[in-house]
Amino acid sequence: MMNQENAVIFCDREATFGNVFGQGRLEQLASVTSLYPEVVGDANFEAHVDKLADVEVAFSTWGMPSLSASQVARLPSLKAVFYAAGTVKAFAPPFLSRGIVVCSAWGANAVSVAEFCLGQVLLACKGYFRNTRDCRDVDAVYSKTPFRGKGAYGETIALIGAGQIGRKLIELLRPFRLRILVVDPYLADADAAALGVETVSLETAFRDACVVSNHLPNLPSLQKVLGRTLFASMRQGATFINTGRGAQVNEADLVAVWRERPDLLALLDVTYPEPPARDSGLFLLPNIQLSNHMAGAHDDEVVRMADYMLEEFRRYQAGEPLRYSVSLDMLDRMA
Repeated sequence: MMNQENAVIFCDREATFGNVFGQGRLEQLASVTSLYPEVVGDANFEAHVDKLADVEVAFSTWGMPSLSASQVARLPSLKAVFYAAGTVKAFAPPFLSRGIVVCSAWGANAVSVAEFCLGQVLLACKGYFRNTRDCRDVDAVYSKTPFRGKGAYGETIALIGAGQIGRKLIELLRPFRLRILVVDPYLADADAAALGVETVSLETAFRDACVVSNHLPNLPSLQKVLGRTLFASMRQGATFINTGRGAQVNEADLVAVWRERPDLLALLDVTYPEPPARDSGLFLLPNIQLSNHMAGAHDDEVVRMADYMLEEFRRYQAGEPLRYSVSLDMLDRMA
């Protein structure tokens, strides 16, 4: 029998950890590790740290405490952190700088976002969102004039960013006969060919695609990178989907163009700020539809994140290649 590694749960939101590692996952974790009996966070770290000298692996999710380099140094046996959530930017550097493995369930969250986007892409190609809006007009219904799209078959879809979410969405779109354009300076030609996509400029993506879906990483340099010129160039009846970051969109430009172009549709799951200001034009235009940051994993879906990290831990124990480890140089490219 494989020796059980000493493990600890780091989390400032114990109830959240219980949800993510619910439906038997916490019991599964306890069965494959020698689990420290207390959940450790910012508030009680000092009270417990001296008892954690032999802890080899840590598990967490949303609410991971941001430990300083000096605090991490007081965990001399720690070799790996398994984070059952998405981005690790806020806490990972002190661990990675000491050679501690950090794994993230960003791939699990990517599944939820990609599935959400798949539904929106296909419905947008059909013209569903505009059609349902038109069908609220009785005269339009009886005169048979509600909008209909051309459908997905043979259409052009553009993805801005080919990270975990973008690649998962490409995989989900594969059964449909689509031309998929990708904007991503990090995507090598060989990788694009393997994915079956074309790499293009932002300008080409917005000009040519029926649906443009934003999946850019969360970087300060990308704030308001999507603005008036790109939006105004979009095809007649095109759709812009944003499940990335609201700050990447110049929202004043978007509102202005959408006011001028009632043929366009925006499906915005993220805004900046969240929620938008009460007087934001995003609330006023019928061709802008808002949802409140719901694309990512929530409710029953969050358990998948625990499953990913439990499987990653199994691979770690077995000495197999890890699938979701993060390095310092990856942080700048991650959402």
